[in-house]
Amino acid sequence: MTGVKKKYLTPVFLFCILYLMEHIVEQNLLYDFYGELLTEHQRKIYESAVYDDLSLKELSDEYGITRQGVHDLIKRCDKILKGYEDRLHMIERFGKAKSLAVKIESAAARGGSGMSDEIAGLCRELLEIL
Repeated sequence: MTGVKKKYLTPVFLFCILYLMEHIVEQNLLYDFYGELLTEHQRKIYESAVYDDLSLKELSDEYGITRQGVHDLIKRCDKILKGYEDRLHMIERFGKAKSLAVKIESAAARGGSGMSDEIAGLCRELLEIL
C-alpha cells in the first residue's frame, strides 16, 4: 500500500476494511442468487447502488425519489435478500456443493484403489445437498 502512512494501518482500520469487503461479497452473492425475485424498480436501484457504487444523492436525482427513500429501499432489499437465504439456503448449499466438487476432483486426480468408492460416496453426498 504505497502512499498510506503506517500509522493508519491499525488493527481496527484493517478490521473495518475486511468487514466492508465481506459485506460487499455477501451483497453480491445474495443478489446473484435472489436478485430476480426483487421488483424491477428495486433491482435497478439496488444494482446502481451496489454494482455502480452510485451515491444516495446520485440515485435520488436519477430516480426522482428522496435520498432517504433510496436508503430505505436499499436496506429493505438487503433484508428481503437475506430473508430468502434464511428460508431457502441456496448459497449455503452452493458452498457445500462446490466444496464437494473440489474433493471429487482431488479424488479423481489421486486415482488408485478405492477411488471409485470414494467418488461414489462424494457424489451421493453432493446429490443429497442438491
